[in-house]
Amino acid sequence: MKLETTTADFSDEQKRYLEGFMSGLQVGRVGRLAGSAAAPAGKADPEPIGPDAAGFKAQDKTIASGKKLADQEKFKREEHPFDAYSRLKEQALTNAPPTPADNFRWRYYGLFYVAPNQTSYMCRLRIPNGILKHWQFAGVADLAERFGGGYSHITTRANIQIREIPPKHSVGLLEGIQDIGLCSRGSGADNIRNVTGTPTAGIEGSIRRN
Repeated sequence: MKLETTTADFSDEQKRYLEGFMSGLQVGRVGRLAGSAAAPAGKADPEPIGPDAAGFKAQDKTIASGKKLADQEKFKREEHPFDAYSRLKEQALTNAPPTPADNFRWRYYGLFYVAPNQTSYMCRLRIPNGILKHWQFAGVADLAERFGGGYSHITTRANIQIREIPPKHSVGLLEGIQDIGLCSRGSGADNIRNVTGTPTAGIEGSIRRN
């Protein structure tokens, strides 16, 4: 979501903050809508509805035939990852590592607990076509220094990854990413990693014409 910048009432810094704020609200709204399709806890086998209904019915058929679901599918049915954010915040308060189930769920937010190599998270952003503004790039560097190991990696899918994030800094990092108008949701688990292409698409031609 791009903030209109025609008014002279805001400084450039205020405009950047508001643009990031509105983008974060939009990301949060998408997460809440996605989580609303999950079955309420404690209800006995309701008829599946929503965009996941076909998948749930296929799973029910598999279970009825005596077969088992993969652990990841069980985790999602027990609790949708986007409904568990309050528990991620609780874990951050105590600097607690995630359970195996939550280690899977937090990947929906772009967090990967990389033990035993490190007792910390890696966070993968989701940057379509690898396009971001210069102040956002500087913001990512600042977040890596404040909450991670002070460096970042660029992936083959034009994303950015921040490593060495203690559990206590996981929420601060995620919310800091949203504050600068970027997103890490959907960069892990069974999601589409990114939209990839050339970052000069729509730009290179205009440069040549000029």
